[in-house]
Amino acid sequence: MRKITIKGVDKEFSEAAANYVDKGQQPNNVINLQFYYLFSKNGKNDIGEAPAILDSSLVEFSRIQIERFLQNKGYLKAKVADSIKIKKKKAELIFTAVEGPLFRIRKIQDSIADKNVRNLYRVNRPRFSHVQPGGRFDTDSLAYDRDEFYQIMKRNGYYDFYRQYINYNYDSTFMSSVVDLKMIIDNPAGKSSHPVYKINNTLITISNSAGRTPGKADTLQVDTQFRYVDFSHKFAPRTVIDYVFQHKGQLYDIDRQTLTTSRLSELNIFRNVPNPTYQKLPDSTYRLNTKIDIVPLKQMSDRVEGEFLLNSGQYGYNFGNTFTDRNLFKNAAIFQVKLNWSVLFDNARNVSNPNGIENQDLRVGATITYPRIITPFHLPVLGKYGIPHTTFSTNYQLFFEQGLVQRTSFDNSITYDFAETANKLHTVTPIDIEFSKGVINPRAQADLLAANLYAYSYLIGRTIFTSGSKYTFQYNANKLNSFSNFTYFRGSLDIGGNTLSLLSNLFNTPKDTLGERTFAGRAFAQYAKGEIDLRFYHSFGGERQLIFRFNPGIGVPYGNSNQLIFEKDFYTGGANDMRAWLPRTLGPGQFNRATFYGSPGQNGAKSKGDSLRTQLKYLDQFGEVKMISNLEYRYKIMNNFFGSKLKGAVFIDAGNVWRLYGQPKGPSGLPPNDEFKFTNILQSSAMDIGTGLRFDVAFFVFRLDAAFKFKDPQFSGSNQWVLINHIDELFHTGPFKQNYAATNSGDKYNFMQLNFGIGMPF
Repeated sequence: MRKITIKGVDKEFSEAAANYVDKGQQPNNVINLQFYYLFSKNGKNDIGEAPAILDSSLVEFSRIQIERFLQNKGYLKAKVADSIKIKKKKAELIFTAVEGPLFRIRKIQDSIADKNVRNLYRVNRPRFSHVQPGGRFDTDSLAYDRDEFYQIMKRNGYYDFYRQYINYNYDSTFMSSVVDLKMIIDNPAGKSSHPVYKINNTLITISNSAGRTPGKADTLQVDTQFRYVDFSHKFAPRTVIDYVFQHKGQLYDIDRQTLTTSRLSELNIFRNVPNPTYQKLPDSTYRLNTKIDIVPLKQMSDRVEGEFLLNSGQYGYNFGNTFTDRNLFKNAAIFQVKLNWSVLFDNARNVSNPNGIENQDLRVGATITYPRIITPFHLPVLGKYGIPHTTFSTNYQLFFEQGLVQRTSFDNSITYDFAETANKLHTVTPIDIEFSKGVINPRAQADLLAANLYAYSYLIGRTIFTSGSKYTFQYNANKLNSFSNFTYFRGSLDIGGNTLSLLSNLFNTPKDTLGERTFAGRAFAQYAKGEIDLRFYHSFGGERQLIFRFNPGIGVPYGNSNQLIFEKDFYTGGANDMRAWLPRTLGPGQFNRATFYGSPGQNGAKSKGDSLRTQLKYLDQFGEVKMISNLEYRYKIMNNFFGSKLKGAVFIDAGNVWRLYGQPKGPSGLPPNDEFKFTNILQSSAMDIGTGLRFDVAFFVFRLDAAFKFKDPQFSGSNQWVLINHIDELFHTGPFKQNYAATNSGDKYNFMQLNFGIGMPF
């Protein structure tokens, strides 16, 4: 099939009319067709898209479908003819429509036998109806109105009401192309009205994790409504009852039924939560007994994850393990222990010990998450728009950099999250206590002080703690997996040290040798840190999307601190922001290691600056200011690629991190040029371009991105446009790469970075 042409159709409906051509007669997507020829082996594998073969019966079926579509859109006299043009064994289908006059609605009436139903319809109709006098006669709008009023009936106790009770009669015999419309709702056969049902008793049954109900169950009559039967012997009644939103004496409401199912599923402890079923009482009271049958997940699970990094002499691995208990204390509290161990080797740097570890990062954390807000005060269950949570967490981190520093940190917090509406999420951490300690290698400490790099020594070598609070607000997070037009916002604020400052001043605690107040014998940090993630999603139909993201942040030390805690600084680079740079290898500002530390081999020997440069290789590119922007276009390539949906993306990333204040000169005697200035944002920002593939396997997305450095701010003037100036060295080594290696301790300059990840970058 070569082409489909539709003529004579109003512009408003021409694109939709094309969708009524049978799928088997649609032109092939060129890429999908090539994948079919490449992988399918004459149809043995279902890969790509088989070639569309002309079928005259399907052409006739498509003609009838287009004709009906136009009639349903108000062109009641529309006629469609088809023709076929053949050229070089490829067919063009031509559908020519004669729409005729557009029929409009002249008058709308209703005929509803039940007066209560009639009143309910007339009160609500102005709010939901798409059918109005003077409007186009459209059967899709009639179907929409029927479904909307059906839902209203189901929200108001009409358990036995069906869509089939709603019918439309219309008269289009007038010569002036108008329609008189009547909506009719009959009573059930043999009844004078539609019955209204109320909720009575509720039976909750929990099977074992295999879905069976063997042996003796824990059975409890909780109150006058709830009877609880648990064959798994693992759940307290409150676990389920708190999220049953249909209560005795209330009108049956389909929204409360759906809400109950959704919230019980969101607890993440049940494998199967079907909609509640109902049984009518055999009397004339119109009451419903509710039955909820639940199958739990296995209580214990363990997940192992791993990644491998290989890039220009750097290689390493990342190992992770997560143990989960989904029902601690029998009340749906989820207990998790996470272990993550990252090790990096660097043959490009570690010539004397090529198998030695350059750095490693060990993180161990434990959390207990309750599906409710736990406070000293009584609060109602905030579950209308989502499950609220209370999370108690504790985390330990050990970071080791060969020949430089060993840092340990210990963090404890209590966090609440809840949904104000379906679109508005709040996360509050009222208590966050963090302790961190750094031990610098004595030789490295001497080199830092000799080079006047006291700020680095102070940043990574001090022992400090803080107590703070955090708040995060998210808007439209529930739409992130949709393909609609919307704006997403995430804003966070992290403030620490104010309470400790107040107490230290109140009790006049002593100051340390640096002039900072102490509390319990330790210096404490005082700071404020804010970050925004703002995105605009625009759909072009289907699964084509354009996303623009703006992600600024700033951290300000004040009061008892003149520098942020090491763990609070911003870094950039990696798979989720500036994708052409490895993590922690971009910025700050126009910082250039070779210029700041001095080129290696000065004065005929390896300089101290070169030694410091290699020691601080993974630590010195941080800032208190961050500004990142991303523009990404996403599109679908094919529906079936070895069992997954294959999607593509093209993107541009721009931004950097900066220091809030200018820093002292380095070993070379030159300033780092890393300070944030509004007048220098463009000059000191980086830019990359790239493309990627996404393999969507329903439950998660595998992502592979190839990003290319386009503008690198470590260079000056026009030399920043590295891809334009040195595109001939994209995959080869030439003078530019050779000079970079000579002035950067042998480090190679890479234009391209491959990123493999799970999930979307944003």
